[in-house]
Amino acid sequence: MTKKTSLYQNHLDLDAKMVDFHGWSMPINYGSQINEHNSVRENCGMFDVSHMTILDFKGKEVNQFIRKLIANDINKLSEDYEGLYSAMLNDNGFVIDDLIAYKMDFGYRLVVNCATRGEDLKWISSKKGDYRV
Repeated sequence: MTKKTSLYQNHLDLDAKMVDFHGWSMPINYGSQINEHNSVRENCGMFDVSHMTILDFKGKEVNQFIRKLIANDINKLSEDYEGLYSAMLNDNGFVIDDLIAYKMDFGYRLVVNCATRGEDLKWISSKKGDYRV
């Protein structure tokens, strides 16, 4: 059985075509993709991210730890709740996953893809080492 986000009924009310996305019932489109594109360009669009994995990090060395995990420079984030798009890289510089990193009042939040959740958690755990996070 697929999981449903809190916006599931809203998607149905808007005639979304729902598909299984790694165990989550997610909208693939709302009819005409051209009309959908134009509506977002001319008005506003929303992407349901509630199926994604949220990872919160805090501790004395959280900044150094997150800087080791991702390619983009989190020091660009000067205020709480600012975010940036980045990639999480392996030791050879290859992309493991793309993500959004947020500076929070307690430390940092990473939002990673649900499809790669297990691999992401395993990689992050393997990199913790002696970091105090």
